[in-house]
Amino acid sequence: MLEKLVESLIKSPIVKKGDYNYFVNPITDGIPLVDSELLQEVAGAVSKYADLNVDKIVCVEAMGIHLATAISLRTDIPFVVVRKRFYGLEGEIAVHQTTGYSEGELYINGIKKGDRVFLVDDVVSTGGTMAAVIKALKHIGADIVDVMAIIEKGEGKEFVENETGIKVHTLVRANVIAGKVTIEAIRQKNSS
Repeated sequence: MLEKLVESLIKSPIVKKGDYNYFVNPITDGIPLVDSELLQEVAGAVSKYADLNVDKIVCVEAMGIHLATAISLRTDIPFVVVRKRFYGLEGEIAVHQTTGYSEGELYINGIKKGDRVFLVDDVVSTGGTMAAVIKALKHIGADIVDVMAIIEKGEGKEFVENETGIKVHTLVRANVIAGKVTIEAIRQKNSS
């Protein structure tokens, strides 16, 4: 399982953003090409492993959108996009996020107290974005049923769990070692 995802990661080119080794991959960047079979494989794995007894899927712009769309189409669960743009809608919540290579504001709309949500993102590396979104969802009063990043890189997963008390599930753990993407772990049937 996850053969297409693993293959796409191994083939990913590496670019430097300051001291940060950033791999360019269809799931995390939408380039060079998002193959429909890869996206279906990932959506199928999420549907299999995640607790989707929820009211809404929550994703983060931009690279969570295609994931949430594929999962939504597969499960009939609607999704909400945490956006980088301020709309000024009633109840909009601003979220400050800091990553390994950027910082800025995100905005949550369409989530209210008591909503049961599943948060999905493409990658957790430093954990800054995911931790900020989880804290904002808690502030709103949403019930965070499950959280999943497709790819785990670095120590971000542990950071998020320590900062928020919420368990983060992943499908693949990959890191950049000696200028190449190395697969360190692949989600197995009964692993968390």
